[in-house]
Amino acid sequence: MPATVEISEPLVREHIVRAVVDVFKTMLEQPVTLGEADGGWPPTPPPEPALATPQVVGTVGFLGEMNGLIYLYFDVGFAQTCTGVMLGMSEDEATEDVVNDAIGELTNMIVGSFKNGLCDAGFPCKLTLPSILRGTNFCVEPVSTARRYLYAFNTSGRRIVADILMTTEQ
Repeated sequence: MPATVEISEPLVREHIVRAVVDVFKTMLEQPVTLGEADGGWPPTPPPEPALATPQVVGTVGFLGEMNGLIYLYFDVGFAQTCTGVMLGMSEDEATEDVVNDAIGELTNMIVGSFKNGLCDAGFPCKLTLPSILRGTNFCVEPVSTARRYLYAFNTSGRRIVADILMTTEQ
């Protein structure tokens, strides 16, 4: 089925907000609000690596009529908190592997919901496997043909950033 709606920033925003809000409400019982993607986003390596905040970044891609990747940035402490709530364990029990699996699954659910919105708008696509990036001194730079959308979300005094890269290039 051909696309019925042009991909626009409001459409991207609508689908990512719905996805993040729904998944956080269902899986973590936490309200989420859309904030401003400021404060150094997209993240760039700080001049002093010791000043960097450790991050756990979940990523899932989508391929089809629309191609892209979504990166969800969590600071390590918040990733552990989310894992504990999601799996009913203490933050101390949330080992690095368990956190990676939980953030990968949260990312998969959020990107899956976002992808469903793309499909409903006439851009059928399929998901890739989730993967995790961990680090304190890295940045993601899109290829020149990709459109980038950044959205920051606030919940319980914490922040999640969705970095969306999309292209229709085949």
